[in-house]
Amino acid sequence: MSEFLIAVIALAILFDFINGFHDSANSIATVVSTRVLTPFQAVVWAAFFNFVAFKLMPAHKVAATVGGIGKTEIVTLTVLAGGISGAIIWNLFTWWKGIPTSSSHALLGGFAGATIAKAGFGAINMDKISSTLLFIPLAPIIGMAVAFTISVIVINLCKNFSYSKVDKHFRSLQLVSSALYSVGHGSNDAQKSMGLIWVALIITGHVDKNGTLPSWVALSCFSAMGLGTLLGGWRIVKTMGQKITKLKPFEGFCAETAGAVTLFGTAALGIPVSTTHTITGSIMGAGMTKGLNAVKWGVAGNIIIAWIVTIPASALMGAAFYFVLKQFVGA
Repeated sequence: MSEFLIAVIALAILFDFINGFHDSANSIATVVSTRVLTPFQAVVWAAFFNFVAFKLMPAHKVAATVGGIGKTEIVTLTVLAGGISGAIIWNLFTWWKGIPTSSSHALLGGFAGATIAKAGFGAINMDKISSTLLFIPLAPIIGMAVAFTISVIVINLCKNFSYSKVDKHFRSLQLVSSALYSVGHGSNDAQKSMGLIWVALIITGHVDKNGTLPSWVALSCFSAMGLGTLLGGWRIVKTMGQKITKLKPFEGFCAETAGAVTLFGTAALGIPVSTTHTITGSIMGAGMTKGLNAVKWGVAGNIIIAWIVTIPASALMGAAFYFVLKQFVGA
């Protein structure tokens, strides 16, 4: 392997680490805010199941979708390096500000921006990116609807039981739901960097275009995601777990279960959705059972604005990094 290819692979794995670090709050916010687990216990729990997703979700459909966004005859290592670098900078900026934006959309935006900077909009496979753009609004709506439905069912099933009994049982069940959500998080997000490494190996002739992804790529990305989650992104926890709505254990269970169902479904279809969008919508859906006023829509509105800005901002950063790198290593 060339030194530049190794550097691109290292950048992609670094992005997965930062992705786990940035998005760890998504995995632990509900289980921490309901006080089922301490923050330390929660990140260890989430990190373990992020990594376990490597074995539980062996299909790489999301990786194939992400890798196919830019046309392989146009994409170069410089394009990949520029796109990943732009996504990393945006992720670090939003982490520092405590804004729960989408790492997934940052990576897709950075990759698309660098690709467009090299060869224009014609270099993008619109059929690959269209599903991602469609699910920017759909993912939180699906999460919200599923969480609301599960919450209503749970409320009706438990209406004749005492609060203490319900609370006790759902504290245990929330461990299961948070584990499932972390598996969905790992399986969805780790695959995005896998897709770009896959492209890097294809365009340098190390893997056939119709070949399979080497197992070391998946293992590296899932490991980096789990390690990043373990270190945690504490600045975002408060926004996700406390500012949107107050959750009880049964509501946390409903939100996490809804998030997991949404992520499993989209991963099976090969659609790279935002785990941040998904869990935020799910938390809102669980909170809505107490009435619309139980959800702090102003906070949710600020988060949505950040979502809208993410793709164009990371695309501009990806393009900028591409132009800088082009001066040193070529197009």
